[in-house]
Amino acid sequence: MNQKPSLIIKLAVLAIAAALLFWPFLFQDVRSIQVAARICVFIVLVASYDLLIGYTGIVSFAHVMFFGFGSYGSAIALDQMGPGWLPVGLGALAGVALSLVIAVAIGLLSLRVKAIFFAMITLATASVALVLASQLSGLTGGEDGITYKAPDLFKPATKLWLNAEGKVAQLWGVRLNGKLAAYYFVFLSSLVLFVVMLRLVGSPIGTVLKAIRENEARAEAIGYRVVAYRTFVFCIAAVVASLAGSVYAVWLKYTGPETALSFDIMIDILLMVVIGGMGTMWGAVIGATLLVLAQYYLRDLMGAAAEALSGLPLLPEILSPDRWLLWLGIVFILLVYFFPKGIVGTLSAKGAR
Repeated sequence: MNQKPSLIIKLAVLAIAAALLFWPFLFQDVRSIQVAARICVFIVLVASYDLLIGYTGIVSFAHVMFFGFGSYGSAIALDQMGPGWLPVGLGALAGVALSLVIAVAIGLLSLRVKAIFFAMITLATASVALVLASQLSGLTGGEDGITYKAPDLFKPATKLWLNAEGKVAQLWGVRLNGKLAAYYFVFLSSLVLFVVMLRLVGSPIGTVLKAIRENEARAEAIGYRVVAYRTFVFCIAAVVASLAGSVYAVWLKYTGPETALSFDIMIDILLMVVIGGMGTMWGAVIGATLLVLAQYYLRDLMGAAAEALSGLPLLPEILSPDRWLLWLGIVFILLVYFFPKGIVGTLSAKGAR
C-alpha cells in the first residue's frame, strides 16, 4: 500500500499548525496576524460544519447563524457590561444556549424530512436571523454593528513581561504585549475546539455518524436512533460554531451582520469544505488555510505579476488585480477537477489504492 499521500497530508497539517503557532514571530505586520487569526477561527468553523455534511450527510445553511449567535452574544455583553472576562463568559454562554435551543428545535422538527427540504428550512431560519440582527438596532447596532473593547489583557498597551529596564520585553523582536496575548487566545481556543471534534469523530459516535451517512435505513434497522444521533451532532456543531463566533468577536472587537451572519461566510465555509475534502477533519485545516490565504493575498500576487509583465501585450490586463475573483473561481474549478473528493479525500483515496 502506498502511504505517500497520507504522509503528505500529515506533513501539510503539521506545517500549517507550526506556522500558525509561530505566526506572530514570522510575520509581524497587523494584516498578517489578522489573516492567521481568521484561519484559526475558520478551521474550527469548517470542521464543525464537516461534522454535519461530511460525517453525517446533513446539508445545512444555518451554520453561520450559530456563529453569529456566539459573536453577538459576546459583543452585546462586552458592549453593555464593559470589558472583562465575565461579559465574555456570559455572552458566550448566552450564544451557546440560544444555539442549542434553535438547533434542538430545527433538529426535532426538520431532520425527519428529506435533505433538500431540511436545507431550505435552515436557509430560511438563517435569513430570519440576519433580518432580525439588522432590524433590532437597539440591541445589535443594526447594519452598523457593535464596536466594543476586549478584556484589558488584550490591549496593545498591556505588558505581559518586563525586561530589566522596566519596559515591555521582546522575544525574537516581537513585543510581549496584549496583542500577542489576543492572538494566542484565538489560537489556543481554536486548538482546543478542534481537538474535541477530532476526538469525537474518532470515538464510536463518529462511526455511527458515518453509518448514518452511508445508509440511514440500515443504521436504523440495526438499532440506532437516527433522528436522535442527527439531532445530537447538529447541536454539537451548533455549539462549536457559537463558541468560535465568541472567540472571533473578542479578537475583532467589532460584530455586525457582514462579519457574523452574512451568507458570504456560509459560501466560504462550503468552499473550504469542498477544497479540503468532506468527511475528514484534516480537510478543514487545509481548505480553510488555502481559501483565506487566497482571499487576502491573491489580489496582491496578481498585482505584482501584472506589474512584472507590464511590457507584454494583454497579459497585464488579464492579470489585473480587479479580476482576482475570476482567477479565484478558476483556481477553485481546477481544484475540484483534479481533486474531486477534495485535497485530503483524493490523496487518501490514492493512498488506499
